Amino acid sequence: MISSLNQILEQYFQDNSGLEKGFPSLKFISAKLGVSQRYLNDLLRSLTGNTTQQYIQQKVIEKAKELLSVSSLSVSEIAYQLGFEHPQSFSELFKSKTHFSPTEFKKSFD
Repeated sequence: MISSLNQILEQYFQDNSGLEKGFPSLKFISAKLGVSQRYLNDLLRSLTGNTTQQYIQQKVIEKAKELLSVSSLSVSEIAYQLGFEHPQSFSELFKSKTHFSPTEFKKSFD
């Protein structure tokens, strides 16, 4: 199940679905997996200790780190590509999870 979830998220990022569909949601992921939202949440919590939303956020941050370190995209462009409606929301989540702003993280690779 986790492998399938990771594949769905990776495809979501590769297709730049965030630009059109927004941030990947529990509803979207559970529908793709063909399970209820509650089942998916309970399963992930028992296997990883995280809710589905926390797990998705973790994967989004991993992808953001990748993009910030290797691409020439701006922080705002990355935020939109990952499904954030507002770059500030992306910056807040990134900083809360990494203790660095996206800009600080990106500058460390320049």
